[in-house]
Amino acid sequence: MNGDRIELAVHDHGGDGPPLLLLHGAGRTLADWAAVAPLLTSRHRVLAVDLRGHGLSPSGTWSLPRVIEDIEGVLKEYGLPGALPVGHSLGGMVAVRYALDHPRVTPGAANLDGYGWGRPDQYVDLDPAQVAERLVQVRKSATAALPGLPLPVDGLQTLLAQQRALSGQLGVPYELLEAALLRSVGHAPDGRLELRPRREHALEMLAEIDSLDLFALFARMDRPLLLGRALRPVPPVPGKEWFDDLMTAYGKGLTRDLAALAEQRAQVRVVGIDGTHAMLLENPGAVADAILAFAAEALTGSPSAPLRYALPEPGE
Repeated sequence: MNGDRIELAVHDHGGDGPPLLLLHGAGRTLADWAAVAPLLTSRHRVLAVDLRGHGLSPSGTWSLPRVIEDIEGVLKEYGLPGALPVGHSLGGMVAVRYALDHPRVTPGAANLDGYGWGRPDQYVDLDPAQVAERLVQVRKSATAALPGLPLPVDGLQTLLAQQRALSGQLGVPYELLEAALLRSVGHAPDGRLELRPRREHALEMLAEIDSLDLFALFARMDRPLLLGRALRPVPPVPGKEWFDDLMTAYGKGLTRDLAALAEQRAQVRVVGIDGTHAMLLENPGAVADAILAFAAEALTGSPSAPLRYALPEPGE
C-alpha cells in the first residue's frame, strides 16, 4: 500500500488493441469476467482487477476517491492511462466516476446494470413515501446479510452447495460460480475462513453507493457512455412478493429515465442485454457484443455494429 492507495490484484488477459479495464460488482471479483474477457481480446488489450477489499486485493477504507486512486495506480503500472473503464453493477458506477475524474485521458465509460436503488420517484405507479419505507427495509436486510463472522467449519461447503443450486436455476456453468466464490474467501485474523469484503468495509461501500446520484453523474458525461440494462428480472423471492413488485416498478422507472437520458444526451447509448443482473455469467456473448460495439464507436467514432435502445416499454 502506498499511502491510501492499494496495489490491486490484476488479471492481464492480454490481447491487442485499445485497452479496456474490467471492474466487477459489490462483493464479487474479477472472476466474474472470466467468460467475457476472452471474447474481447481479439480487438483489445484487456485487464481485470479485484477492487480493494475484494478477491485477492488488500483491504482498506472503502471510499470512491480511494478506489479511483487504486485504479490510477494499476493503469500507471501497466502504462495504459487511456484505458476505457467497463464495469458491472458497482463496477459500472465506478467506471463512470473514474471517467468523470479523468476527462483528458479516459475516452468514455461503460456501465452494465449499475443503478443502485435509485430514487423513490423512479418506482413507477408506487407512492414515493411508501417506496422510501420499503427501501429502508431493503437496506436493513442487505446490511444484516453482509459478511461479519468467520465461516463455520462446514460453511464453505454450504456456500458451494448454494452455488450449485444457483447454477441450475440460472443456467450458469457451476465452474464459473465456484471460481467466483473461492476467490471471495479469505482468512480472518484468527485463521478461519471468511467472505470478503470485511463487514466494516462493506458498510462503507454501501454508504458510498447510497450517496451517489447516478443520473446526475450520467448527465455530466461529455464523452461516450454505455448504459446496459438486464432484460430479464431476477428470479422471484419466495414470501417477498412486495419486493418483486418493488423491483418491477423500479425496472419501469429505469426504462423510462434511461430512454429520456438517451434522447437528451447524444453521447449516451442504452442497450438491453438478454440476461438477469448476473449477465456476465449467464450471457457472456451478449455482454461482449455490447462492449465491442460500444468501444468501436467510443474509441474510433465509427461503430462496427448499431447500438440501439432495446428495452421494453414502461408498460410492458
